[in-house]
Amino acid sequence: MLDFIEYPFMQRALVAGILLSALSGYYGVFLVQRKLSFLGAGLGHAAFGGIALGLLMGIQPLWIALPFTVLVAAGISWVKSHTRLGGDTAIGIFFSVSVALGIVFLSLKSGQQVDAFSYLFGSILSVGIIDVWTSTFLVLVGILTLKTHWAAWAYASFDEEAARIEGLPVRAHDTLLTVLIAVTIVLSVKIVGILLVAAWMVIPAAAGRLVAPTFKAMTLYAVGFSAFSAVTGLYLSYRLDMPSGAIMVLVQSVLFMITLVIERMNPK
Repeated sequence: MLDFIEYPFMQRALVAGILLSALSGYYGVFLVQRKLSFLGAGLGHAAFGGIALGLLMGIQPLWIALPFTVLVAAGISWVKSHTRLGGDTAIGIFFSVSVALGIVFLSLKSGQQVDAFSYLFGSILSVGIIDVWTSTFLVLVGILTLKTHWAAWAYASFDEEAARIEGLPVRAHDTLLTVLIAVTIVLSVKIVGILLVAAWMVIPAAAGRLVAPTFKAMTLYAVGFSAFSAVTGLYLSYRLDMPSGAIMVLVQSVLFMITLVIERMNPK
């Protein structure tokens, strides 16, 4: 059963998939609890603008998409904090502008549509050793935030006004969280693609929310569901010769349906 990990490209994909999926589950709980699931889609499509710019410039697309998406994330956070516009409105504006820029950038350089296509749906073959080390670094950063920021993020997720009254720097914390989510999304694009990266972050957290009694338990469930889906999805995609990103998200969907049935059978 484990012969598929004999290939170096699959080993890299498996390690990066586990690391990034666990990290996505960790951050995804904040998106779900704060009702900001649309942010995942917005930042995923913002990455498309950066990828298209990288293709136009002849530079590794994700190295351009990373700062591009972080800037978009910071812009969304700033508009939400400094104007009367809601977060969903800010996301919608930046979402649309980023996609429009991506289309313009691709139109300026012919022959790049095929390259862009792989980023829309993800590609295991594109995962390199640099992605593995970068994913490892991001996971270490995520572990550090468990001690320094997780409690404050969780508090603000349930009662932002109370967190402000307590003197917590909610605005700065929100900006950091949004930036870390943006970076995670950009790196996850290689595995699941732009079109599915939002689901990749949200579905495990949503499943965890249905069965977890506490926010801490919800986080643990989300991380576990995400990692399980990555391993199972990669294995099934290899055996069935199907797109890995789509299969991983479908595995997540099955887990969600199971938790939904459990939740309905055990109403609170």
